[in-house]
Amino acid sequence: MLSLVIPAFNEELRLPATLERVRQYLDGTGEQYEVIVVDDGSLDGTVRVAGAAAAIWPQLRVIPLPRNLGKGAAVRAGMLASGGEVRAFSDADLSTPIEELPKLRERLDSACQVVIGSRATPGAVIEAHQPRRREMMGRAYNRLLRVLALPGLHDTQCGFKVFTAEAAVRCFEPLRTLRYGFDAEVLLRARRLGYSVAEVPVRWAHREDSRVSPLRDSAHTLYELASLRFTVRR
Repeated sequence: MLSLVIPAFNEELRLPATLERVRQYLDGTGEQYEVIVVDDGSLDGTVRVAGAAAAIWPQLRVIPLPRNLGKGAAVRAGMLASGGEVRAFSDADLSTPIEELPKLRERLDSACQVVIGSRATPGAVIEAHQPRRREMMGRAYNRLLRVLALPGLHDTQCGFKVFTAEAAVRCFEPLRTLRYGFDAEVLLRARRLGYSVAEVPVRWAHREDSRVSPLRDSAHTLYELASLRFTVRR
C-alpha cells in the first residue's frame, strides 16, 4: 500500500483542488492507498475543508496538530501514522505534480530505501522559478549542506520524497528538527543508518503565497544546519 502525507498550514483555499487532483490520480492507478493530511495548527478553515473531503473519500484521513509546530513535525506525524509499505510526502501546493510519483517509486527497491525529488540535477524541469533572492538563498543553503553534512545531494529541500516503511520510521521517529530544516536531518539520519538515498529529477513550479519567509526561515534553518551533525550524532 502507498501512504501519501500532505502537511498543511493555512491551506484552506488551495487544499480542495489539491485533494481532488490527488484523488483522481491515485484512483486511476488502481492500487491500494491512503492519504493523510496533517494540519499544522492552521488558523483558517484547513481542517474543515480537509474533513469535508474525508467525509466522501474513505482513503483520506485528517490529523490535526494541537498548535503550529512546524512542517517537520507535521510530516513526522503523518509518516508515523501511515500504514503503507511505501510512504511519501508532498507539499500541499503540488509544486511537484503528483504525476511525478512513479519516477521516484521505480527507484525504490531493496538497494535504495529513500528517493528524493530534485530540481537541481540533469533532467529536472523548472516550469516557474522562485523569486531570484529566494532561489539564490536556496542554492547557497544546499551548497553549505553538501560541504557540512550531505555530500553528493544537490537539492534536499524539494518537498517530494519517498521512503520504505522501515526507513520512514527509523528516520522520522527520532526527528528533532521540526521546521524547514527537517529534510536535512532526515537525510543525514538515513545515511548514518546505512540507507541508500537516490536523487531523481522532477518537474517543479513555484507557487505564489508561499508559507516560507526568506529572512526569518533562512536564519532559523542556518541555525539548525549548524547544530545538525551534533544532533544526529548524539
